[in-house]
Amino acid sequence: MTISLRPALVSDIDTLWALRTEAVRLGCATHYAPEQITVWTASPVPAAYETMLAEGGGIVAMLDDALVGYAMLDLAKHEVDAVFVDPARAGLGIGKRLLAALELLARARGIARLHLSASLNALPFYAAAGFTALREEAYAHPSGISLASVAMEKVLAAA
Repeated sequence: MTISLRPALVSDIDTLWALRTEAVRLGCATHYAPEQITVWTASPVPAAYETMLAEGGGIVAMLDDALVGYAMLDLAKHEVDAVFVDPARAGLGIGKRLLAALELLARARGIARLHLSASLNALPFYAAAGFTALREEAYAHPSGISLASVAMEKVLAAA
């Protein structure tokens, strides 16, 4: 099984969002209430996705012809916006590869420090990748709900 990475395209948005919805539904259920998951997964694609992709801030992981994960970097905010992997492919290192690719992209764009708001279930993933927890926070999700999360950051090594 060979996983390849490629830039995410605006035409990938619907597939990305479907994968994200499934990943949230299954992966976040251990840390968030069913009511939160229902509202969270019903939210539409953020308008910012198209901009982030058009600016080159997205990377997808492909297994043969199937999109099995993606990561998004908000280049203007120096923020990791998303890292999602198809739950059926969890544990294969896809998320780790995607996050490393985002870090390379950030360094290539002169970004020295990345920030993110981690869902509670994703804390171990980001900590293992070298992100440091700054504070617990309530993430104001665009759908109107508040989600417990942790603000994290990572200082990137020089290229």
